[in-house]
Amino acid sequence: MKILVIIGHPDPESYCSALARAYIEGASSRTDRVRAIDLSQIAFDPNLKYGYRKRTELEEELQKAQESILWADHLVFVYPTWWGTMPAVLKGFFDRVFLPGFAYKYREDSPLWDRLLKGKSARLIVTMDTPSWYNRLIYRHAGHRVMKNNILHFCGIKPVRITEISPINSSSESQRASWLQKVRRLGAELG
Repeated sequence: MKILVIIGHPDPESYCSALARAYIEGASSRTDRVRAIDLSQIAFDPNLKYGYRKRTELEEELQKAQESILWADHLVFVYPTWWGTMPAVLKGFFDRVFLPGFAYKYREDSPLWDRLLKGKSARLIVTMDTPSWYNRLIYRHAGHRVMKNNILHFCGIKPVRITEISPINSSSESQRASWLQKVRRLGAELG
């Protein structure tokens, strides 16, 4: 299996980055076909300036990202939940990279579309300060649903599994070490 890990936190020293490294370590213990894109390390304009009215040329790093997405069988997104959803850098990445003709294509004279990333699976590794029970009962996993249904399933990526890590703000060092071990095992299981 070819695995692409996309780190969607703008801070390279974040706990999300540590989780991504743990996943990569686990996966790399089983396969040498693992790539990573760290959004904190690439420069791109996150704005889709003209919507779909006019094409905005992709920066070289985003072209490489598209190539890696096509290469991969399994996509892993590691990011925090901020204000109920993903950070702006990850949203901008989706806006710029998951374009019509690459990730999906509307059919002429039809409300339907073709899912161009079919055959791929995904895992979301999502950190948050909100306790899991509160996110489930009160927010009804709103941010998870957007990622899973509105973005990934829309483009044909199924199944999408979610690993929720929370609450981060009140966690101990031993709890964080335990989560790193859990994520390392997830990577090793996929390799």
